[in-house]
Amino acid sequence: MTSSMITTDERVADVEVTEDTLSVTLMDGRTISVPLVWYPRLLNAAPEQRQNWQVAGGGFGIHWPDVDEDLSTEGLLRGAPAPRHKLAKA
Repeated sequence: MTSSMITTDERVADVEVTEDTLSVTLMDGRTISVPLVWYPRLLNAAPEQRQNWQVAGGGFGIHWPDVDEDLSTEGLLRGAPAPRHKLAKA
């Protein structure tokens, strides 16, 4: 009996950021697409800043140095938006 094993590889292969969507292609061929509004730093960044990304965390993360944003493929797969920071009351 022959069995076919499906292997997953959640490391980052490519990243595309449009005006309203962040799409991350994984090494195993899957693509994760999430609304850019989930990540305010990227949403408010200039297009050039959005395109300046680096693979980080052993391939399981993405870093945007111009806007100090870091995302993981684990968080993207879970559908986790960036935490909302509450403003301090004066």
